[in-house]
Amino acid sequence: MNIQQLTLALAASAACFCAQAANSINLSNYQVTGTYGLSTLGNTSTGVSGLEASAVTYARDRGTLFYVGDEGTGVVEISLTGQTLGTMAFNWANTGSSKHDTEGLAYLGNGVLVVTEERLYDAYRFNYVAGGSANLASSSVSISNATVGNEGLEGISHDPRNGSFVMVKQDAPQDLRSGSLSFAANLGGVATTSTLFNPTLMGLSTLSDIQTLSPVDALAGTAAADNLLILSLGSRQLIEVNRLGQTLSTFDLSNILPNNGIEGVTVDEHGTIYLVAEQIQDGSGPANPMSQLIVLSATPVPEPESWAMALTGFGLLGWLARRKKRPLLKG
Repeated sequence: MNIQQLTLALAASAACFCAQAANSINLSNYQVTGTYGLSTLGNTSTGVSGLEASAVTYARDRGTLFYVGDEGTGVVEISLTGQTLGTMAFNWANTGSSKHDTEGLAYLGNGVLVVTEERLYDAYRFNYVAGGSANLASSSVSISNATVGNEGLEGISHDPRNGSFVMVKQDAPQDLRSGSLSFAANLGGVATTSTLFNPTLMGLSTLSDIQTLSPVDALAGTAAADNLLILSLGSRQLIEVNRLGQTLSTFDLSNILPNNGIEGVTVDEHGTIYLVAEQIQDGSGPANPMSQLIVLSATPVPEPESWAMALTGFGLLGWLARRKKRPLLKG
């Protein structure tokens, strides 16, 4: 094999490796790079609580995160390392909600968010104003007309490519839906959604949140941009699936804050993953516990087999090049 042929072979191998990467974000390359306590915020003038963090979303145009607790008092904006930047209270009048069980949160851009109510399977759109109050009934939609109770709507995520949404129902039965949502006053919006695939294919005991991978810049135009992150509190797993329900990669959460319920997931344009967990509630923690922000970052190195292939190949190229240039010895 000459140098040109070997170069072509290595290029083909590299292309194959890139093609595999284009099909998956590969959660096995991730590790925990930070955990941060979130302020309880119980004494702020807005009355917004940071307890029982249940959903989180990334705001690309602000470079921040928003999260809600399942007490439904309001939304909190934080830095990527958990510092509180502002809060906005929720006004639940005329929504029909009595439990205010906020479990899903999505950011649409330009300060616009969507929050969901688990038990009623409803969604509310609002414009974030720090220190203000969001009248949730003024822009809302009922995704399901049934009152599903405490095993209902657990997560929602927005796909910026086409404005669609994906959402998960916790259990009894599990459901994973995709489609469009429009919003109008007093639940007058329209939900056009359908089941994406049978959630039992994933083998998770519960579904706790969902996140599209289309916002990750490196995945733009690849098959992996269609993939989804699914979080399971019951199984303590974060998994990547395609839209056929096939599991592509997994991240085990069993030993990460094992006494905290991890309930929310989001991702930024760099592929960094952010999780939120409620405070310790089983008596094993401190007297004044806090919700937690967990950061997962990818290790930016190829797998060992790829490194070995590349090093061997380029070593051969160098040897062949030197051999070709070396003058012949005359005897």
